[in-house]
Amino acid sequence: MKILIDPNDREFLRRLHKLGPSTVQDICDEEQVTATAIRQRLSRLQELELVQRTLVRAGRGRPHHAYTLTEQAVRELGDNYADLATILWREICQIEDVETRNRLLSKIRTSLTAHYSSLISGTSITERLEGLKLAMQDRGFDVEIDDAGTLPILRENNCPYQELASLDPSICELEEQVFQEVLGSSITLTQCCLNGHNCCEFEVAK
Repeated sequence: MKILIDPNDREFLRRLHKLGPSTVQDICDEEQVTATAIRQRLSRLQELELVQRTLVRAGRGRPHHAYTLTEQAVRELGDNYADLATILWREICQIEDVETRNRLLSKIRTSLTAHYSSLISGTSITERLEGLKLAMQDRGFDVEIDDAGTLPILRENNCPYQELASLDPSICELEEQVFQEVLGSSITLTQCCLNGHNCCEFEVAK
């Protein structure tokens, strides 16, 4: 599951990673804040499994605790493929041979469908819609289901592909097709961030 890290915590983790194994005092000296504030932040990040504490015994001195990033935290800090994805999408869209371009887009759609389908169980549209929501939330997307109306709505409160969509709106159509195949039901994109709305909404036919 992808962890949503507060921007201030993310920057703190970057500095701690650069600093290396550090005591509370080391971090206090670096951050220029009180030990109490550092301990509170470290404790919270330990609970999120982003920071680990190790007992260090060196020479004749008293043992001390050193704090470092966990492997998960290192992965989280490096898990940013937006630039690469944007470049790849731009290059695909610029392929002049229509057949080749469409074949690549079809493979992308098939791979995305297979990925989400593998994470979803259940046979009813309600179960699969809930599973899709959870799968997207695990990737860090702000997604919810609104079933107050006649038809359920899958709402993305932040566009997962904002930069890509601004380059080529067809990414929205691809996402719509993926959701339709994953859910096995007709999907209609009724609101889109690109059109000035504050969220993207997909209406799902039961």
